[in-house]
Amino acid sequence: MELFDRLFRKSTGETGFKAQLKNVIGFTPGKLSLYKTALTHRSVRDNADQNNERLEYLGDAILSAIIADYLFKKYPYKEEGFLTEMRSKMVNRQQLNEIAVKMGLKKITAFNKLDNSLKISQIFGNTLEAVVGAVYLDKGYNKTRIWVLERIIIPHFFMDDLETLEINHKNKLYGWANKNGHNLEFETLSEKFENGRRLFTIGAVVDGKLLAEGKAYNKKDASQIAAQIAVEKLGLSKPEEE
Repeated sequence: MELFDRLFRKSTGETGFKAQLKNVIGFTPGKLSLYKTALTHRSVRDNADQNNERLEYLGDAILSAIIADYLFKKYPYKEEGFLTEMRSKMVNRQQLNEIAVKMGLKKITAFNKLDNSLKISQIFGNTLEAVVGAVYLDKGYNKTRIWVLERIIIPHFFMDDLETLEINHKNKLYGWANKNGHNLEFETLSEKFENGRRLFTIGAVVDGKLLAEGKAYNKKDASQIAAQIAVEKLGLSKPEEE
């Protein structure tokens, strides 16, 4: 018997899983196998047709298209640059990860809970994209669009706040360093394989001293995590006083 099925049947049983899934997504799924795959991380199933990475790829594109359409209609007089930045903020990995956890996806996602590195990664945001892909294959584009609006965009995105949100922590940190005459570098502190994947540790180094470090499965995400931690340590995330 395959690993996911053992975990799945041991924890909830098919009826229980279906009820939990309905509670999270808000409707009764048609093709349950799609959602099982969408909720399966590669740390418990390595085959491409058995984990959620292909559905994540599909869901990423579908979600991006739905958000682009939403923004295009909401802001009829805004230029391309504004719309592109707003979409980037909405599909930001950390943002999606927080939404996924709030929705309850973490509780029904199958992943290796013994892998500490997964606790600091954004796998639940990836899972949410995979679920979007599953909904699309199960229900079609129009119903997926309505579902994304009702379950993701409207309850979780406050557009006025999002317009002023700073998501590029590296740019913010570089701006602080330049303004205050500091030398800022992002250095690769280590690379190692965990569960068949390369895990990077990137350090935010200011004037030769390590200020913060971040870990992720690619250097870009790891450096952003390091920058975010550094920004918080320096108090740069707080609104500037007049």
